[in-house]
Amino acid sequence: MIEIVLAGAPVGKGRPRFVKATGRAFTPERTVRFEDRLSLAAQAAMNGQPLMEGPLKVLVEARMPIPVSKPKKWQAAALAGQIRPVVKPDADNFAKMLDACNLVVWTDDSQVVDLRVLKFYSTAPELRVRVEHINEDEGIFG
Repeated sequence: MIEIVLAGAPVGKGRPRFVKATGRAFTPERTVRFEDRLSLAAQAAMNGQPLMEGPLKVLVEARMPIPVSKPKKWQAAALAGQIRPVVKPDADNFAKMLDACNLVVWTDDSQVVDLRVLKFYSTAPELRVRVEHINEDEGIFG
């Protein structure tokens, strides 16, 4: 099992943008920078280990910053997990950021056969990714 931790407010994968004049598509700079940082954090977590092989299970935790504009009572409830972030970015856009782990943690993210993405509020915003091999005896319901 490896755990990748990337400090700072999590960023979801942005949609490709198109330049009408040239007809070319490009990835938003914010997405590119975050993917680069995630790839570096993954390299550090791997610490020279070989690429993970076979089917993998991944847990992504997006720990979002608590809005300072909210009342203290709301902030306390968010910190206690009673209020969860139902704001952008969408959970699936955090999962799409796993492309940054291709050829760093695994050969291709198609190896991920069990994926869970959670969003929480936190005083220490970060993206946390835990990758494990699938236990051969594990059934579809655990």
